[in-house]
Amino acid sequence: MKKVLITGGAGFIGSHLCDLLLKRGVIVYCLDNLITGSYENITHLLKNRNFIFKQLDIIKPFEKEMVDEFNNLSCIFNLASPASPVDYQNYPEETALVNSVGTYNLLQLAVKNNAKFLMASTSETYGDPKEHPQKETYWGNVNSYGPRSCYDESKRFSESLTYIFVKKYDLNARIIRIFNTFGPRMQKDDGRVVSNFINQALDGKPLTIYGKGSQTRSFCYVSDLVDGIYKAMFEKGTKGEVFNLGNPQEYTILDFAKKIIKLTGSKSEIVYKPLPKDDPAKRRPDISKAKRVLGWEPKVSVDEGLKKTIEYYKGIS
Repeated sequence: MKKVLITGGAGFIGSHLCDLLLKRGVIVYCLDNLITGSYENITHLLKNRNFIFKQLDIIKPFEKEMVDEFNNLSCIFNLASPASPVDYQNYPEETALVNSVGTYNLLQLAVKNNAKFLMASTSETYGDPKEHPQKETYWGNVNSYGPRSCYDESKRFSESLTYIFVKKYDLNARIIRIFNTFGPRMQKDDGRVVSNFINQALDGKPLTIYGKGSQTRSFCYVSDLVDGIYKAMFEKGTKGEVFNLGNPQEYTILDFAKKIIKLTGSKSEIVYKPLPKDDPAKRRPDISKAKRVLGWEPKVSVDEGLKKTIEYYKGIS
């Protein structure tokens, strides 16, 4: 039976990936230091004999016993990193290190095991893009010295490290750039637009828009994203490649807020606050490469995904 390693496996996306891989009949090692991941996201898996959870920080070198236990890994999925603006600005040093030192440690482990490797990068590598929609070939417009740089620049560095290991060690690695993703298990207070708007609406509070609300985003439901992650790892012809994974349907933040108010039946109003520094004006993936190489595109509509997410938050409020 194949053994796979998922770092950040107790996080929002990582826990859903654990679910999917266990259903596909593999042994899953889930690593998470629980800075932003949640034990509650994986409690339903703990009785599964093919699921092994270890609270571990990948910034630190793996001890020999751990390296021995990870022997014969077939795949490593690296999803370890704070990912929401609130989280990575609360943990800027940890974010910078997990995407640099932590990624390096995992790449070395992949070489030792001759394991396939997937680096979960981000659409934030494009910064405030001057190309729209964004293709994988776009180099980005990123501020290396600002409040978002701990995340944006460390993810760009993780991509560079992955490239080095592909070229120097012939590692079977690939990179995905994740665009805005939503669904159950998102932290209620993570500061992302979906969780903010839904919970403000459910509580009858004003929905907070930063700026005029003219900035755009695209939103992908989590089950579609993890399907794309799976295909990026296991489809043929993905070694050394970079893939955008996201939903190309684009909304202004103001229109999206109005959609949330309608779907929740809320009477919340909308309030406006100053736009944060370096907030991207536009964000939409070009997924033509993922369609062509992976045979992947989102299947769950934004409305359908939002209804499921709203019910989730109702259940935990």
